[in-house]
Amino acid sequence: MYKDWNRRPFSPNQRILADFIPKNEQRVLYMTEQEIANELGLSIASVSRFWKAAGFKHAKDFKNRLRFRFESTPSEKMRDVMQRTGSGSLPQKLLEISSHHLEETSRYLNDALLQRAVEALSEARQIYVYSPGPCAGLAELMAYRMARFGITIKRMAPSGHELLETLMHAGKKDVVLAFGFVQLLPETEVILDYAREAGYVVILITDRLVFPRSYDADIVLYAGRGEVWEFHSMVGPTYIIENLILGVGLLSKEHSLRKLDKLQQLRARYGSKLPRS
Repeated sequence: MYKDWNRRPFSPNQRILADFIPKNEQRVLYMTEQEIANELGLSIASVSRFWKAAGFKHAKDFKNRLRFRFESTPSEKMRDVMQRTGSGSLPQKLLEISSHHLEETSRYLNDALLQRAVEALSEARQIYVYSPGPCAGLAELMAYRMARFGITIKRMAPSGHELLETLMHAGKKDVVLAFGFVQLLPETEVILDYAREAGYVVILITDRLVFPRSYDADIVLYAGRGEVWEFHSMVGPTYIIENLILGVGLLSKEHSLRKLDKLQQLRARYGSKLPRS
């Protein structure tokens, strides 16, 4: 819903609305135009004109789309994929969807930000990864690959107070890489809050171009996964993670190659005694 809002020629007042609405979706759903105008110190005419400027017919049209997003369930997302595939080739359709997500991710990938993230990871005393839900596989991939460079990654608990058991150790010279998909979780909010006191660097990987509290992260990387009501692919986030892994390896090329050569030597020496997992 908000993918092109950063590129639309909004007026200053419309830009205020474009910043407010994504951060207050559930409130906006039940607010009148007058209530929105009063809270932001704008005229009701400015609010009324905003919807068309943002690509909607009127406030009701926007709220219907927003309500549909909130009501989207896993079954609705799967049904959407099935309907889009129809009687056609599933592999071909998934390839088209994946290609779209990769193109979108690449379009918004800022080389300078990516390099900053690579340097932060390379220089970190300790890297922590917050990877709730389906992001767990991305953390596993990152930990496995980075271990080959001699870099250890600590994964944080996905929810609840157990997160604090790891977060309490994060401080200056550390990096916390957090995945923030669809909505702002309380755990992500805690990570962003505590960063101001502890001094660690926060790298946020998100699938929302306008994500709540993203301004509190040091580095924000966007990964396309489709709209909220669509089946969410992990192709885009995987692309980001592999860029980070390879970037770290290239930044310390000689050190990385020595580690990989050592791995190959050990494989040649003990490979016959150890089964491949």
